[in-house]
Amino acid sequence: MLSTLMQTMRLPFLLLPPVCVLMGVAASGQASALWSVDFVLLLVGALMAHISVNMLNEYQDFRSGLDLATERTPFSGGSGGLPSEPAAAPATLAGAVAALALAGLAGVPLAQAHPALWGVGLLGAILIVTYTRQINRMPWLCLIAPGMGFGLLMVTGAAIVAGASSVMEVLACALVVFFLVNNLLLANQFPDIRADRDHGREHLLIRYGERAGVQAYALMTFATAAVLLVAVATGIWPRWALLALLPWGLTLVTLVSLWQLGGDIAQRPQALAMNVMATLLTPLVLALILLLS
Repeated sequence: MLSTLMQTMRLPFLLLPPVCVLMGVAASGQASALWSVDFVLLLVGALMAHISVNMLNEYQDFRSGLDLATERTPFSGGSGGLPSEPAAAPATLAGAVAALALAGLAGVPLAQAHPALWGVGLLGAILIVTYTRQINRMPWLCLIAPGMGFGLLMVTGAAIVAGASSVMEVLACALVVFFLVNNLLLANQFPDIRADRDHGREHLLIRYGERAGVQAYALMTFATAAVLLVAVATGIWPRWALLALLPWGLTLVTLVSLWQLGGDIAQRPQALAMNVMATLLTPLVLALILLLS
């Protein structure tokens, strides 16, 4: 059962929270914050929050029957853990609740020192609890909810704790993650359109069609580049920040593949892999540049 529980945590995707926390610290320009107890608490809280939403999503998709109807890829369709061991479902739900509680416990001392984090934490908890059953039935909110959680909340929360003073720099960092993470989830929804529709979901691809999804992906990927260019042009970030456009360029490969294949994107898994790499490497490169500048 332990191996199944580990599967439901979706461990390969847990690289994202550390990158988001690092982006928040980079927005503050306080590299010394990386060696503080607060940074450890931020990292633990972010990881636990992500584990919670992953396990809850796995549990609820299994209970609804969706996991049994999807054709899994390395990037979509769930982990396959619960369909292979249904008896682990109650433990998965308990794990989701425990992870959310641990995220809250890690956040309490931070919120006591930075009261704005109470609101960040509350909004994050609401996103976790409502994402699978409620948000996935609201096309526009479903589109932006991932970016809200990882970008607007996680990055901003880390920046607040690290002592960021530039609102514009925090906003720019948060928006880069916001657009990239929205596109990460959006691209991974393409292979599951039919199964999602049959099980009551109504995200953007179901309500408006695949072309609308490709257009939304294009809009957000170019918005990411626009944030980078504007931030450098206005002096918010140094010119070296433009190096982050190199990993960002991988999203263009995904965009072309989505335009060509749409719901058959699973035939080209390397395109989905490049989307994952761009989502991780673009903010990582940017964060390291900002911390070293």
